[in-house]
Amino acid sequence: MGSAEEDQAAASSSAFEEEEEVLSPAARLFHAPRFNCYIISIIGSNTAIDPGLVKVSLQQTLVKHPRFSSNLVVSGRRMKWKPTTVNLQDHIIIPNLDPNMDSPDQFIEDYISHLTTMPLDLSKPLWELHLLNLRTSNAEAIGVFRMHHSIGDGASLMSLLLACTRKTSDPDSLPTIPVQKRAGSGSSPGGFWWFFIAIWLVLRIIWNTFVDLILFSATILFLKDTKTALKGSSGVDLKPKRLVYRTISMDDIKLVKNKMNITINDVILGITQAGLSRYLNAEYELQSKEGEAKQQKKISLLKRIRLRATVLINLRPTPGIQTLAELMSKESNQAKWGWGNRIGYIVLPFRIALQDDPLEYIRQAKAAIDRKKLSLEAICTYRIAKLVLTIFGVKVASAIAHRFLLNTTMAFSNVVGPLEEISFCGHPISFLAPSVYGHPHALTIHYQSYFNKMTIVLAVDPDVIPHPHNLCHHLEESLNIIKDAVVDKGLDAA
Repeated sequence: MGSAEEDQAAASSSAFEEEEEVLSPAARLFHAPRFNCYIISIIGSNTAIDPGLVKVSLQQTLVKHPRFSSNLVVSGRRMKWKPTTVNLQDHIIIPNLDPNMDSPDQFIEDYISHLTTMPLDLSKPLWELHLLNLRTSNAEAIGVFRMHHSIGDGASLMSLLLACTRKTSDPDSLPTIPVQKRAGSGSSPGGFWWFFIAIWLVLRIIWNTFVDLILFSATILFLKDTKTALKGSSGVDLKPKRLVYRTISMDDIKLVKNKMNITINDVILGITQAGLSRYLNAEYELQSKEGEAKQQKKISLLKRIRLRATVLINLRPTPGIQTLAELMSKESNQAKWGWGNRIGYIVLPFRIALQDDPLEYIRQAKAAIDRKKLSLEAICTYRIAKLVLTIFGVKVASAIAHRFLLNTTMAFSNVVGPLEEISFCGHPISFLAPSVYGHPHALTIHYQSYFNKMTIVLAVDPDVIPHPHNLCHHLEESLNIIKDAVVDKGLDAA
């Protein structure tokens, strides 16, 4: 006779046992040998973690989701998800740790880096949770969720994770996610003038999309970013990654946002642009040995740098937290989950320069984002990838995607988190730090908001970026400089 845990998992699985699902084109790409991508999320807990409580909670939530209760089945060129019975003992890892070790923070960093070298077992559902009851500088214990990227895109997986949490102040309530609003929106012109504005916007979208697709094609064929202290080379996708994170004040970001009447995305991109400029400037200073002449050459070089970030855009409507929670609680798969990887790429250029006015980084970032909003680049790149995959197969499609990413410098992402403190499996969360690895970038920058904080998460190749904490420092310092500039200039919110 099986355990009650196994019986419950079997009942959950039987609710959707006939729902075998073929992997989406993007999910198949994430299993290609040169594009084997994983999502990893570090969860800081304000209390020691109770493994028994975690198992009970996951059995009632996450295990009921079909994608987390399915094995990957490969038959020739076909790849499908097949429902199975989940044994949580195979997915929850609890290492024996010395609570009195000298450097818990360094141990956690090394432990996660080692995980990036270990593939998941394809004979089981492609996820695992590591529970590390070790007190660090910013948490009483650490949970590390690791899952294969083929399970879903980052936005969907974050929604699912939050659907497994509850407000710490009200254990029966789901987290609240802020609704993103466009800054600077006012009354729209009507009638006659609106018609001409609409035509102008359509023409701009067509032109911008055309230019973006030309640059996208050029990047695949020959257009490479400048070789800098941030850019990896061939084989970087196979190397171990090191994850570091830094928490900054959400109030400081909102201050800049409100004073300049822009969006949080504008502020984050401006901070990143400033931080990367400062970091590369410092790297060139370390290499400078010829005095002022070398310094002038360095400044000139900074202005000539081509540095671009690739951003994955989720094109599938992401299931809401309430929807996911209800579906898991009903142990049913009758409704459409709206799940999977349906994602396109956009390329964001970063202007690397030493600006006299720190607010210029923000203005440039806003201009870049506003320009990308008037383009169908993400939709077109998704359809192109799907077409190539259908005609030529995974091998060719993954080679093209690999080359495209390798010719850019970094990956960039920003995910909105809950507005209040939440608890995961009964444990209050102090911070969330998600990232991704397995793609051909030496640097991935991820921003994750939570409560009144913003966490900057870096995933780096330590051979390219041996001191990632320095880069974290430059990003944090850039926010402080920009915030001080806003206050000094006395800008008023519009």
